[in-house]
Amino acid sequence: MFDNYAFTVAERFLRYVRIDTQSDPASSTQPSTEKQKDLGRLLVGELMACGLADAMMDEFGYVYATLDANTEKIVPVICLCAHMDTAPDCSGEGVRPIVHPQYDGGEIRLPDDPQQVISPGDHPYLASRKGDDIITASGTTLLGADDKAGLAVIMDTIHFLIRHPEVKHGKVRVVFTPDEEIGRGVNRLDMERLGADFGYTLDAGERGTIEDETFSADAMTVTFHGVSAHPGYARGKLVNALKVAAQFVDSLPKDEWSPETTDDRYGFVHPVRMSGIAEKAVVEFIIRDFITSRLPAYESHLRDLADSALSAWPGARMEIAVKEQYRNMKEVLDEHPQVAEFAKEAIRRAGLTVKESSARGGTDGSRLSFMGLPCPNLFTGEMAFHGKHEYVSVQDMQRSVETCVHLLKVWEERS
Repeated sequence: MFDNYAFTVAERFLRYVRIDTQSDPASSTQPSTEKQKDLGRLLVGELMACGLADAMMDEFGYVYATLDANTEKIVPVICLCAHMDTAPDCSGEGVRPIVHPQYDGGEIRLPDDPQQVISPGDHPYLASRKGDDIITASGTTLLGADDKAGLAVIMDTIHFLIRHPEVKHGKVRVVFTPDEEIGRGVNRLDMERLGADFGYTLDAGERGTIEDETFSADAMTVTFHGVSAHPGYARGKLVNALKVAAQFVDSLPKDEWSPETTDDRYGFVHPVRMSGIAEKAVVEFIIRDFITSRLPAYESHLRDLADSALSAWPGARMEIAVKEQYRNMKEVLDEHPQVAEFAKEAIRRAGLTVKESSARGGTDGSRLSFMGLPCPNLFTGEMAFHGKHEYVSVQDMQRSVETCVHLLKVWEERS
């Protein structure tokens, strides 16, 4: 089916990553940065050029489009979803993508900062991609494969299907979201406008991977209030909130309970931002575990540590706020086993080995699943995301396109 097909996924990807779409957690707008709409407008134009006449971007930066069914069968409406923003963790401005053809299996030294070396010793999956065409950034920015690889895969999937009407499929809804990296990816998504029955995010890594499980996630903010006084006359008066917060953070366990000391199915508590002045200091946490019922215990332990720090500083006080972020999508997907099973069949039809994985994080699909759109996550090849060592294999992206085409065929065949 793909023997004579000229994939467009790589050229699309190289075009998309040059557009800065970094989201901003400090912003209160939706989207959090207007520059995300620059890519949105480009994608709308490309979708319309492909023949999806209803392609549009709304005021909140969501891109919607429809590929009509070409079968007489009644097939569930399938949504393909990817996000447009890149992470705030590393600069996405002025990305200069570099293609390393027929990767030789050795170290990749990035030319704009020779100290940045992508080593197969540090990135074992890279070694398995020897012979592939590898795309990296130049050393001063992230690449943006997370999730512009997903955008490119979906666009090339649509491109293929329009040019191969013999491949039967039901109605396909495309949605590209802003602000996924800061946890707001579906905050203003219009589910009625989307109008899909089941969905798939294209936002996972290694070839053949399906993620049908994510962390459950809460955010916790601890605010310490001190007592302000002129430092020259502060004896017996000043209570420095920064010192209370510092003692609190220092009391966190050093050898457990954190991202740097856990893996596999272990959860963690992670301080992600600390700010303040002597009068008021704020510590923001993310709390993660695959088992939702464990989150309150983590939060209770954090409260105890905060209380302990507070007791050492008479006159200080604190406030604690906990906010639900997302939940393990497996709780929903287990009620719709065909969604994951059809994806696994598609991966096998693409000639790949299925790799079932649990995501130590979340995707738009985490929240979409609880909004009525069961939505596992499929591979694109994006690796080492959120940093300067990010890379992607062109061949992985191509296999992802093949998987998406087979997936839509499977839904049509089984309907």
